[in-house]
Amino acid sequence: MGYVLLLLATLGWSFVGILVKIASGMADSMMITFARFGFGVLFLGGWLLLKDGRIRLSAALPWIWIGAAGKSLNYFFENMALKWGYSYGNIVIPPVQMITLLFVSALFLKERIGPKGWTAAALSLAGILIIGWGNAGGEIAEGADGLTTLCFALAGVGAAIHVLSQKSLVKEMDAATMNFVVFFWAAVLTAVPLPFAGDPLPGGFSIAAWAAMIALGLITGLSFLCFGEAIKRVPFPAVIIVSNCQVLFQLIWSAALFREPITLWIIAGAFLFTAGIVLLNMPLKKRVVIRDGGAAAATRHAEG
Repeated sequence: MGYVLLLLATLGWSFVGILVKIASGMADSMMITFARFGFGVLFLGGWLLLKDGRIRLSAALPWIWIGAAGKSLNYFFENMALKWGYSYGNIVIPPVQMITLLFVSALFLKERIGPKGWTAAALSLAGILIIGWGNAGGEIAEGADGLTTLCFALAGVGAAIHVLSQKSLVKEMDAATMNFVVFFWAAVLTAVPLPFAGDPLPGGFSIAAWAAMIALGLITGLSFLCFGEAIKRVPFPAVIIVSNCQVLFQLIWSAALFREPITLWIIAGAFLFTAGIVLLNMPLKKRVVIRDGGAAAATRHAEG
C-alpha cells in the first residue's frame, strides 16, 4: 500500500504542468494560483473534518505568513512560466529549491555543508543550465526565454521559503493542520489582487479548464497526505527514487499529450539534476522530508 500511495503522489505532481497548461486556456496566472489554493483548502479541510471532526485555523505565528507568501510566489511564478513555456518546464523548480536551501543553510543557518552537498548542488546547477541551453521554456513569444527561466527560478526560491516555514511550523502543529493553515492564508493573499488584475478568465468559460483547476486543487490539498503515509511504510531510498520519477513522467506526458519536443539537452539536464537530488539524500543520517502539492523534493539539512 505504501508504494501505491507514493506512486499516486508522484503521478499527481507530474500532471501539474499539463493541468496548468490546460487551465491557462481560460484563466490568467493569478486566478490559477488562487484556484490551486482555494480548491486545495476545500479538499484538505474536508479531510480534516472527516479525520478530526474540526478545523483549527491560526494566524499568530510569523512562519505561517512567511510560508503562505513563499508558496504564493512559488505557484504564481510557476503558473506564469508554464503559460509561456512547455508543460515540463517546471522540472527545474526542485533543483532550484534544493540549491536555495543549501545556500540558506550554509550562509544563514550556519549548517555545515560537506563535499557531497556541494557536489549535488553543482550537478543540479549544471542540469538547470543545460536545460536552459536547450531552451526548456520553449516560449511562444520571441525573447521570452530569459523571462520564463527567471520565473521558474523565482518559483523555486518561493518553494524553498515554504520548506523553511514547514521546518519551523512542524514543531508547532501536525502536518495536515500546518498545510491547511498555510494554504488557507495563501488563498487569502492571492485573492486580494484578483479584483484589480483585470479579467481573471480572459479565455472564456471552459469545462476542461475548470476541471484542470479543481484537479490542481486536489493535488495541492491531498497529495502530501499520500506522500506522508508512504514515507512511513516505504524505505527512504525508494521514496527518493520513486518520487523523482516525477521528472520522467512529466516528459512523457508533455510529449504524448502536447507533442512538445524533448531534446537530448533536456534529457541530459534532467538526468544531472535528478542525480544531484538523489546524491544529496542518499544515504542519510539525518533528514527533513517535506512535500506538498506543487513543488517537489526531499531535502536534506545535515552534513553532506
